[in-house]
Amino acid sequence: MKVIDLRCRPAFLHPFFGGTPGSPEHATARWLNRRVGTRGADDHFERSLTQEGFLAEVREAGLDKAVVVGRHTPGQHLPNDRIHGIVHGHAELLGVGSVEPALQGVEGALAEIDRAIDVLGLAGIDLEPGFAEPARHPDDALYWPIYEHLQKRGIPLFLMSGPTTPDPAYNDPGRLAAVARAFPELHIVAYHGYWPNVQQAIGVAFRYENISLVPDMYLFLPGSEGYVQAANGFLADQLLFGSSYTFRPIRQSIEDAQRLGLKDEVLEKFFHGNAERLFGL
Repeated sequence: MKVIDLRCRPAFLHPFFGGTPGSPEHATARWLNRRVGTRGADDHFERSLTQEGFLAEVREAGLDKAVVVGRHTPGQHLPNDRIHGIVHGHAELLGVGSVEPALQGVEGALAEIDRAIDVLGLAGIDLEPGFAEPARHPDDALYWPIYEHLQKRGIPLFLMSGPTTPDPAYNDPGRLAAVARAFPELHIVAYHGYWPNVQQAIGVAFRYENISLVPDMYLFLPGSEGYVQAANGFLADQLLFGSSYTFRPIRQSIEDAQRLGLKDEVLEKFFHGNAERLFGL
């Protein structure tokens, strides 16, 4: 079966992903691997300390494509040119860029979206409102010109959610409803699936079909059964696979997902069909 990994980043991209052995960030990456159920060595991701090692990891895991995601927050900036440099020339890699209008200004962010897509060849745009300073919800008026532009251009939006949001109050799936309602043609993808607020997340996705969820590493933690139950019903076209590598092994995540109880026809959509439709592959 083809597999498209919606959230897969090499260690060398940033110390945050374990890219500096012996550093506090490296220790945190190992800790997080243990917390999300990694079997075997918790420093497995050191293989991707080089581009060649990352490509080998992706290929040996059997991925059709790995999506490398950028980030633009006050605390961590993964520039779009950096993402382009990693994915360019590699058919098995796909890049998602990022903007932050609070830092770039709205007009600057809009121009960067066009550059990321038209010049760098990236396939989507990531926003992380809960990591801003001050923290914001996705329905903050600051982001509405961004959403309008993405919808007009048919560019998918990727939003960071989940329990690593500095203030848990900003991991609120209910605040996404206004965005989905105002921009019904905008494809909205929520990384980490708003876990542990699973029922609320699938409830919002039930109401708005332009919302998709990528629970990635949290799909294997307690409470995530709701994603599987929903995907075997109404959410079949709105749940996508992500390993969250380097924080979880790619191959193990594929194998664990195959044992979650998803129907065969849903597995096809989950592992590649929904992503192919999202990116127009």
